[in-house]
Amino acid sequence: MDHPTTHPFSALGPETVLDALAAVGLFGDGRLLALNSYENRVYQAGIEDGKPVVVKFYRPQRWSDAAILEEHAFLAELHEREIPVVPPVAIDGRTLHAFGAFRFAVFERHGGRAPELSDPNVLEWTGRFIGRIHAVGAARPFTERPALDIETFGIESRDYLLANGFLPPELVDPYRSVAAQALDGIHRCYERAGDVLLLRLHGDCHGGNVLWTDAGPHFVDFDDARMGPAVQDLWMMLSGERQEMVRQLSDILAGYEDFVEFDPRQLHLVEALRTLRLMHYAAWLARRWDDPAFPAAFPWFNTQRYWQDRILELREQVALMDEPPLWPV
Repeated sequence: MDHPTTHPFSALGPETVLDALAAVGLFGDGRLLALNSYENRVYQAGIEDGKPVVVKFYRPQRWSDAAILEEHAFLAELHEREIPVVPPVAIDGRTLHAFGAFRFAVFERHGGRAPELSDPNVLEWTGRFIGRIHAVGAARPFTERPALDIETFGIESRDYLLANGFLPPELVDPYRSVAAQALDGIHRCYERAGDVLLLRLHGDCHGGNVLWTDAGPHFVDFDDARMGPAVQDLWMMLSGERQEMVRQLSDILAGYEDFVEFDPRQLHLVEALRTLRLMHYAAWLARRWDDPAFPAAFPWFNTQRYWQDRILELREQVALMDEPPLWPV
């Protein structure tokens, strides 16, 4: 599928980044490093007579100003309670700034390495901090950000792909069929879980968004923060065979429940949430295909093999959603 040659981010060159920083009183020294981000554009910038900063330019039309500021306020709440997150820097009393067509925020640079998620101590330590995040997240709801739910992540994702001609004609019916089965399975998982509490989440809490230092973990990239069940911030830390995931979950919950009680009914949602993420991810790539960075970074997307693999993946998830849930030992 063709995509336009011009995209809003096409105008975001190095000079624009440095001019935006200068507009808020931060003068770059010419060192500019693009960091790994596709939804937004994120750069590390050297600053004259100061420490380097990280500047995030938000994707136009994705979040409203109010939704971005709600994320910033959540980060401020967590930071005030000495939970290791990286909040945006307030400059002249504001954390969200505008320059031309772009909105951006500035963050202190925090280094770190990937956590050793095979280490029980690391998992327990990480679980403690996720528990502390959730204790704060349960105090009040988001009002500007959407919830992680079946409609937005599942039904809308399926409908977008089918309505916009991304699937090869011969795979439309197989995808439509397996997506319907997957959505039925997701609904059954939610029925088994019952009425679970929704709270403010990190939303994309996997090992890549946890940076580790000798002082422990700190959590970055709350761009997907939204309302959802607590288990959403736990299951992406799990990997490997079922027995291994059971052990990992036990280690995480050992730390998590030092600060907040975990409702075990939510374990019925793990495979449902995984299925929703898979459906949403395929539609996310499709929705962003007009951004030239996406065809360059994801050349395998929208090939015959890609959609065949997605159909097989959903079939596997349909079976997994009917298996007994993981239970910690």
